Amino acid sequence: MRILFVAMSNSVHAARWLDQIADCGWDVHLFPSQDFGATHPFLRNVTVHHSVYGAESGLHSTVRRRGINLMFRSVAYVARRAIKQQYPQYRARSLARVVRRLQPDIVHSLEFQAAGYMTLEARQAIGAGFPAWIATNWGSDIYLFGRLPEHQKRIRSILESCDYYSCECVRDVDLARSHGLSGKVLPIIPNGGGFDLAEAELLRAQGPTSRRRSIMLKGYQHWAGRALVGLRALERCADMLGEYTVVIYSASDDVSLAASLFTAKTGVKTLILPKDTPRREILAHHGQARISIGLSISDAISTSFLEAMMMGSFPIQSDTSCANEWATHGETTLLVPPEDPEQLEAALRLGLTDDALVDSAALRNWEAAKTRLDQRLIKPEVVELYKRIATERSARASV
Repeated sequence: MRILFVAMSNSVHAARWLDQIADCGWDVHLFPSQDFGATHPFLRNVTVHHSVYGAESGLHSTVRRRGINLMFRSVAYVARRAIKQQYPQYRARSLARVVRRLQPDIVHSLEFQAAGYMTLEARQAIGAGFPAWIATNWGSDIYLFGRLPEHQKRIRSILESCDYYSCECVRDVDLARSHGLSGKVLPIIPNGGGFDLAEAELLRAQGPTSRRRSIMLKGYQHWAGRALVGLRALERCADMLGEYTVVIYSASDDVSLAASLFTAKTGVKTLILPKDTPRREILAHHGQARISIGLSISDAISTSFLEAMMMGSFPIQSDTSCANEWATHGETTLLVPPEDPEQLEAALRLGLTDDALVDSAALRNWEAAKTRLDQRLIKPEVVELYKRIATERSARASV
């Protein structure tokens, strides 16, 4: 089988998804939806179709890169900028050429606003001979962007054109249908695939969650992330945090600055994890945290929420995600508005004082992880999914 993925080649979520089929012996290709010339080190057994690229270290020996090798990353960067200025549509046209040359059994776009739009252009250029197309919805692709007039037409075109649709929320299936989805809906699976629960168990601190003395805060502060609201709420709870360390990961510069001011004002210790901190280390920090906070004005399930569940940290998550499809508000999670520090403060005070709540949640969330997040269950399901789609496509072609 030959599968062509259209996705961010530097994304850990894309790399984790592809890793599920890396040992199947299939001919797997990846066309970067954003032309950064970067290849994620988790990728294996895949051919990556860059435009131009430079030297990269740490890549797996089975990764093959195609495109123009300019040796130096700085030179490749300048070349990519020049090409984009002269030929703004070059990537969609390049994708169409790759599809025509490879003739894959399946084209799978991961995410809408880059990969999906580009795949739509390639499909429109090729026409009736386009392979079976799976369009996967990430995070805010429909939930947020589907409300913006400048995106609605293209989102509808993707959903009317794709043969299969996948996402990680029941919420997004309903939204996709309201936007014109006509293809088949695939099983709802986290967009990063499953987790190694044996590794997770080793990284979790021994003993009940109520004994832990750190709080994790996702440090995104941008068009969607609201980490500064989290810091404001923590400041309002400073009277309860004397024994605690606030651990912030994926922090933007303004969040790092705000964290320094937070510590100077309150005396509460903060630890800013470097942006290149390995995922295993971040998991270990969740496994030592009493509470993990994730705030965003729009999201799907949020990988960090699943990691907190799995690692026994009590998750406090914005109610704009679909965390309610995985956990129960007031019992195994607390869901809060993403821009309201007062409600987050109330949730934090409850999570900091109610030992029975956080300990019970850790046990129940672990049981949920074993049934819904174990990669030993999810990986075979994903493999069979591709086999079934290829078989269906072949059957239709022979009619």
